[in-house]
Amino acid sequence: MGLTKQYLRYVASAVFGVIGSQKANIAFVTLRGGEKGRYVAVGACEHVFIWDVRKAEKVLILEGKKHEVTYLCPSPDGVHIAVGYEDGGVRIFNLLNGESNISFSGHKSAVSVIRYDALGARLVTGSRDTDVIVWDIINECGLYRLKGHKDAITQILFLESKNLLITSSKDSFVKWWDLDTQHCFKTMVGHRTEVWGMVMLNKERRLLTGSADSELRAWDIQYIEEGKEVGEPQEKKVRTLLENEEEDEEGLDEEPEERILSCKKAGSVLREARDRVVSLVTDAKAKVLACHGLDATLEVFTVLSEEEVQKKMDRKLKKAKKKAKFQEGEEHGPEPVVERKLSDEIQKLANIKASSKIRSMDCLAVPNGEMKLALLLQNNTVETYTLNTTEKNPTGTKTSRLTLSGHRTDVRTLAFSSDNIAILSASGETVKVWNRSTLQVIRTMGCEYALCSLFVPGDRQIILGTKSGKIQLFDLASGSLLETTDAHAGALWSMCLSPDQRGIVTGGADKTVKFWDFELIKDQDSGKNKRLTVKHTRTLQLDEDVLCVRFSPDQRLLAVSLLDCTVKIFYTDTLKFFLSLYGHKLPVLCLDISHDSALIGTGSADRNVKIWGLDFGDCHRSMFAHDDSVMFLQFVPKTHLFFTAGKDRKIKQWDADKFEHIQTLEGHHREVWCLAISPNGDHIVSSSHDKSLRLWERTREPIILEEEKEMEREAEFEESLAKGDEPVVPGETKGEAEPAGKKTIETVKAAERIMEAVELYREESEKLEEHSAACKAAGKELPPPKMNPILVAFGNISPSRYVLEVIKKVRSSELEVSLLVLPFPYVPDLLKLFNGYVQQGLEVELVCRCLFFLLRVHFGQITSNQMLLSVIDELRTNTISKVREIRDVLGFNSAGLQFLQREIESKEDVMFFADATDRFEEKKRKRKKRERAVLTIT
Repeated sequence: MGLTKQYLRYVASAVFGVIGSQKANIAFVTLRGGEKGRYVAVGACEHVFIWDVRKAEKVLILEGKKHEVTYLCPSPDGVHIAVGYEDGGVRIFNLLNGESNISFSGHKSAVSVIRYDALGARLVTGSRDTDVIVWDIINECGLYRLKGHKDAITQILFLESKNLLITSSKDSFVKWWDLDTQHCFKTMVGHRTEVWGMVMLNKERRLLTGSADSELRAWDIQYIEEGKEVGEPQEKKVRTLLENEEEDEEGLDEEPEERILSCKKAGSVLREARDRVVSLVTDAKAKVLACHGLDATLEVFTVLSEEEVQKKMDRKLKKAKKKAKFQEGEEHGPEPVVERKLSDEIQKLANIKASSKIRSMDCLAVPNGEMKLALLLQNNTVETYTLNTTEKNPTGTKTSRLTLSGHRTDVRTLAFSSDNIAILSASGETVKVWNRSTLQVIRTMGCEYALCSLFVPGDRQIILGTKSGKIQLFDLASGSLLETTDAHAGALWSMCLSPDQRGIVTGGADKTVKFWDFELIKDQDSGKNKRLTVKHTRTLQLDEDVLCVRFSPDQRLLAVSLLDCTVKIFYTDTLKFFLSLYGHKLPVLCLDISHDSALIGTGSADRNVKIWGLDFGDCHRSMFAHDDSVMFLQFVPKTHLFFTAGKDRKIKQWDADKFEHIQTLEGHHREVWCLAISPNGDHIVSSSHDKSLRLWERTREPIILEEEKEMEREAEFEESLAKGDEPVVPGETKGEAEPAGKKTIETVKAAERIMEAVELYREESEKLEEHSAACKAAGKELPPPKMNPILVAFGNISPSRYVLEVIKKVRSSELEVSLLVLPFPYVPDLLKLFNGYVQQGLEVELVCRCLFFLLRVHFGQITSNQMLLSVIDELRTNTISKVREIRDVLGFNSAGLQFLQREIESKEDVMFFADATDRFEEKKRKRKKRERAVLTIT
């Protein structure tokens, strides 16, 4: 059967108008050959934008899929950036080309913090699901999941000197994890509220935490040397236990018996702000500390080194001695003592006042003693400051501000020019005109809070209706405000251009509908030139507030939506009442009339869309359209198709003749306020509470409704499949450490592909056995059986090799969970295949990884199966010998490279790597320390 009606698909074209989303943080990044502190990365809905703050332009877009970005963390080498998303996924992008080859999926909800270790080989992620997961970047897999917190993770710190991890959470606890044994060995309970941030100072000897009050609490860390408490008498241990139980409130965080380290409160630093800490960050060397709360003030502290503190204490002691000597004369009294306080080590440096509330910040130290600060503000702005830390009383200097590419507040009205090229967007403080093809801002003009807008015929002027009830007229060529007219006593909710293009009609909260005509008058400033103005001609008084007005395209009727949930239709010429459309349970927020003046569509806060006939006012169909209020409705020009936008973040296309839902456009992450359709119907632009404007483009691809519905059902099924129960690992109890992976639809599909490959291998093996038996019976060589088309497509490979190819294509981060989903009947075949791969030396590392995981998971069933005894024995022999061979090769190559490095260093008299001098000095210090320790022992 042929297609009875063809619909064309609209697809997402671009995201613009957003400078930085509020959900993600801001981070300094280094692009190829670029200077430090010039580029910043910010989340922009589902994408990551890299901005050049000097030129105020976007240099790179790291494209996401559909979930919003929640956290950014650049790698230590500056080449990669890890991006966390709302669905709990993590992707690692290459900043050189903007591509993403590594992705992890382990969390059940949004990623709240990401941290790299010093080498950039491991990644730790914390989430709102209270879990902490450690990932191996090189092997692209999850190592383990750490469970223990009872609320969202707020901050994670790696201890570079030891293999330890510190995590803070909204459950008010700070936990210390030993990554060698994967357990929590210490929980600090000294906080009474959520711990929002923490940093390490003084070469990992001090921890500073920020919570929901004005204090930054400092904790001194002392590492307990191994073997110190070995052989300790039992009586002493008991005494220590009793003493610890009698500790006062300040020592509540101490455990009865310290292991690895002890952590004691050292005091607190008072902030000026009274609200909670939002960001608490230091530079790479922890010399400068910056923090901010929910307001617009950034507080910067300097952290003095041990030598500087000692000099300061010496000066204080000297002063105290002088004072004591002066007071007591020549008599020798007791030696004065100067107490060392935390304020002597952490000193207030400066306060920086931003132009709006700060959402996130990052800092970067540059060699000349300057500190660069990047602030992401809550009004869709990025600001950068510099601070000279060497001065006595430094002040922050604003160096750049990114504001042009977006509005400060939500865009509440949109309009297209008649030539489909320009887009008008107006918000609470500015109106901008964009070029649709380049998405660049052509004009920015200050205005009052705009609620409705349109281009004047000719596209040289624009008209805005404001919240204060005024009509503002702007000239696009000069970007100036031509005039402001008081139109309504309340908010001017709606405005419509008359079909003859000679005037407009406005509806407001003062219960009136007013008609205005365009006129040309002499400009008083120039005297000669004429300018456009609007002249009030008629007023229609109504009983309720007017929410929306629309002319019918033949200009015969005027539709007015009122606060009493009805839509009244009037004759335009006489303003006599014609029809009343009632049926909505809540006020009608939007309406539109089709091009032939036959149908009127109304969208209401009751989430329904109704289609009415304009001849008798009968309701053709009522459709449940959105899961929240319908905010906007507009017909596609010259069709009976229309689009609706709702607070449920979706835009939907409908057929007003067949009353069918055609397509859903998903992309916005907050309520959609309004949309505009271009006069030719090829483009749609929409605005949302997430500060973004999105452009949608009509393609030539047809939509078949049955296929769309089938795809929707499949997507729902896949989603429910992925949300099923997590597979259980036999023999593993629920504890602090668990496997890192998560069951997703990708892991289920990967397991299915492996099962299909094993079944194909079985079928082909049976065919070959039958063929060899037939050859033996016939006593001659028979023609080989026909190969499976899949094997032919892979280049006539053997069935066993095909299984390996399928396993290789499974993403490394999903391999364990895919094997866990695999039923046991497939495992014996895989073990036999693994034996063959190891003997041939094919992908030994991957095969060993799969083999060890399957052995651990199915240990009981494998050991009780006598048939697998010989296979396991062969695997043991082959695997050990093959792994030993590979290890020897790697060791030989490593030794050769080290030898070459030493040779080059001795010849060139320079270090081979750029940062090797620091490492060389560090090695020298460690060697001397070791020698001293040996001398002490001997």
